[in-house]
Amino acid sequence: MSRRYGTAARAAITAGAAAAMARASYAGLRRWPPGGAARWTRTNHRGEPVTLLEGAAVALAAAAASAFAPGLSPRARAALVAAGAGAAAFGAYDDLAGSGGRRGFRGHLAALASGEVTTGAVKIAGIGAAGAAAAVLAGGPPADVLINAGLTAGGANLINLFDLRPGRAIKVALATGALAGGAGGPGAAGTVAAPAGAALALLGDDLGERAMLGDLGANALGAMLGAAAAVTLSRPARITLLAGIVGLTAASEVVSFTAVIERTPALHRLDMLGRRPASTPTANGQGSTPETQEVQGAGPTSGALAP
Repeated sequence: MSRRYGTAARAAITAGAAAAMARASYAGLRRWPPGGAARWTRTNHRGEPVTLLEGAAVALAAAAASAFAPGLSPRARAALVAAGAGAAAFGAYDDLAGSGGRRGFRGHLAALASGEVTTGAVKIAGIGAAGAAAAVLAGGPPADVLINAGLTAGGANLINLFDLRPGRAIKVALATGALAGGAGGPGAAGTVAAPAGAALALLGDDLGERAMLGDLGANALGAMLGAAAAVTLSRPARITLLAGIVGLTAASEVVSFTAVIERTPALHRLDMLGRRPASTPTANGQGSTPETQEVQGAGPTSGALAP
């Protein structure tokens, strides 16, 4: 029993440290935004300006807290940091340099087939490499390295697919982290504590539509959760999880997750929890219905929100 409490206490310490670092990082980045505030400003699904600096703060805090998390093995720490840092770097590249002209794997692959290298294609390749690096650092036989690379890269993409409405990606990440922490046995909670704590600390700003994760934050969160699963779950559980990620990713190419959520009462209630009402009055007194739009961002480079 004491060992269980000790494990829970270490996870709580890691989550608290990540939350504190996320809030401090966000405050610092808002005060001194790299390249100026405009570089990080996008238009959300309502047509209102939000900042992407939330994602930078979450990724930085989650990786830093994981690097010093008590109770984790050196391999687990290294895998988490590599996954988060690599996914954040390539997500930031797509956020800041992308045009949003192509969306989804099909869009980027079609562009490659015509000789166009999109920022999204670079991100896909880069996050794949980061996933492979994290898997190698986690260790294990070749079969496990392959599975773990897929979990890390696939997790990065999957969480990003939900970053279309305020708070949605963080809610999915927190639910996923809770499941992984509960299913992974002793010590598993410690591997998800840093990304969960960092994300939870800035959930209010995301729900309040003052900030958003963007590719930088969503990809980093998903990659770290994938890496956490890689170092804690059994091989059958990891294979099952990877199959689910692949299935959802494939479904996203032909099905709108937003439409499915809105048609499912329970999911819609969870999605709206803590959010502003879907319809807000406009200047002429008519109600707007921004939920009919599929992307959260609508600026010239905000198309990077989808991979």
